[in-house]
Amino acid sequence: MARHLNMDTQRQNFWKEEYLKEMLLRFGWQHKYGAAIRAKQKTWTQAREGLRLPTIAPEGPPKAPFPPKAPTPLPPKAPAPKAPPQGEMYPVPPAIRALLYQGLSHNQQGRVRYLAARAATRPEERYLYPLTTSFVYGWQLGPTVKGALPSNKLCRIDTFFRKNGAFSVLDPRDLAL
Repeated sequence: MARHLNMDTQRQNFWKEEYLKEMLLRFGWQHKYGAAIRAKQKTWTQAREGLRLPTIAPEGPPKAPFPPKAPTPLPPKAPAPKAPPQGEMYPVPPAIRALLYQGLSHNQQGRVRYLAARAATRPEERYLYPLTTSFVYGWQLGPTVKGALPSNKLCRIDTFFRKNGAFSVLDPRDLAL
């Protein structure tokens, strides 16, 4: 859709003249009053210079009223604790990092194996703290217990969901509870 500008040659010339007039007016004002304004600003800065508070250089450290005590010997230093890791992740173990440089990703090695090994580790072993709210739900739950899942695969899927009345179909087996 074309934009309709109500601009013809006459209006363009009008705006050119207006712009030129304003520019000449500003230039004339600057030529007429510029020197006086600069002089006034200079006197203001000089007047402010005289109002600054004088600074007093300190004579030295204050003298102690009593003689200083002898320094007490420091206890032997314990080994410094390890510095916490920088950033939001623990450093990658060297064995997993070595996978990155072995083979090509095209052959399911190299980067592919490295990323698979990193994905196999639990998030609390990779990150210092939960980064997202989805991390919070499973943070530090531990490994899954194999006996917790039913052994038969023919269980009803609708038993997984809560019965809250939304889109639920009454089943006579549910009423027997």
